[in-house]
Amino acid sequence: MSEIKTIAGAKCALDFDTFKLDSAGLIPCIVQSAETNEVLMMAYMNKESFEKTLETGYMTYFSRSRQSLWLKGETSGHFQHVKELTIDCDKDTILAKVIQIGAACHTGNPTCFFTPLASVEE
Repeated sequence: MSEIKTIAGAKCALDFDTFKLDSAGLIPCIVQSAETNEVLMMAYMNKESFEKTLETGYMTYFSRSRQSLWLKGETSGHFQHVKELTIDCDKDTILAKVIQIGAACHTGNPTCFFTPLASVEE
């Protein structure tokens, strides 16, 4: 298998301190497949996890439950290779486009968004 090209070592076009963070210093991050555009998951980032993501090219988040950095795939092997990071117009949500290895969800599902809540029939 060929090596996956990532943003490793990329510089951010904006200073993280200009992002709108919650009271805990976190920003939501929506994760989307760079191949299919399917939404895979949502997690939170802090300044340290954002910088680690830029440095390594692997998605690193801040776990609110463990109060520590979380490298996606570290225990499961289901890494997320970062292709692109963008921020919304309000600078309060990050969109990460990734190459997902294995399942994105800890339940083993390809995406965390698999539980129907409401829909309309066509």
